[in-house]
Amino acid sequence: MNKKQLTTIARTNRLRSTPAERELWKILRNRGMGGHKFVRQHPIPPYIVDFCCRERKLVIELDGGGHIDKQKQDKGREEYLESQGYRVIRFSNDQVLKDLNQVYEKILEELEK
Repeated sequence: MNKKQLTTIARTNRLRSTPAERELWKILRNRGMGGHKFVRQHPIPPYIVDFCCRERKLVIELDGGGHIDKQKQDKGREEYLESQGYRVIRFSNDQVLKDLNQVYEKILEELEK
């Protein structure tokens, strides 16, 4: 898949955000996370990541229910992103919806590294 196709998919994904993605985006958008700029549904070919702070090369991925089946696929994806210089942190949708403050603190901690 080329970058143009990924961008089209990313735009569609933005319109179909999960409740957890919408909640996290509320605190990430408009430099709400310590002044750092985040983008959502960002293409890093051949993948699209949920959230990315390009300046700090930090990727945030949210995992929904049934995600256990995708662990092997996620590992390969993380290895690729790390090979491109990105750090990847993951949260479950439940973590975001039930304890957004803890998620916020963990993201700030990662941004300071």
